[in-house]
Amino acid sequence: QVQLVESGGGLVQAGGSLRLSCAASGRTLTNYIMGWFRQAPGKEREFVAALNWSDSTYYTESVKGRFTISGDNAKSTVYLQMNSLKAEDTAVYYCAASIGERRDLYKRAWTRAWYDYWGQGTQVTVSS
Repeated sequence: QVQLVESGGGLVQAGGSLRLSCAASGRTLTNYIMGWFRQAPGKEREFVAALNWSDSTYYTESVKGRFTISGDNAKSTVYLQMNSLKAEDTAVYYCAASIGERRDLYKRAWTRAWYDYWGQGTQVTVSS
């Protein structure tokens, strides 16, 4: 089992940047597909980005070119660099880990049910 703890959220003005971190304990991160999701008030949790540790990453269309997911296995940490933030990026951001196959990244990364472990979330608020 792996425990995930997010950090780095906060309040930022539109156009600004934040870097979220997801620290993992209990297992080697390269055993998992790592993803970020977000949930805005009154909305369902939605996929943001994922990586499979094989130089493959996947993003939802609305964050392409603005967000970057990366990982440092030596630090057991996954990051989400968020630039050019918009008010509509306001949400609680969740880190997640899947024991699925790396080759399924593009087929299943956006599916919440594919992920086996979740963090508690970190709030990101973008003021316009």
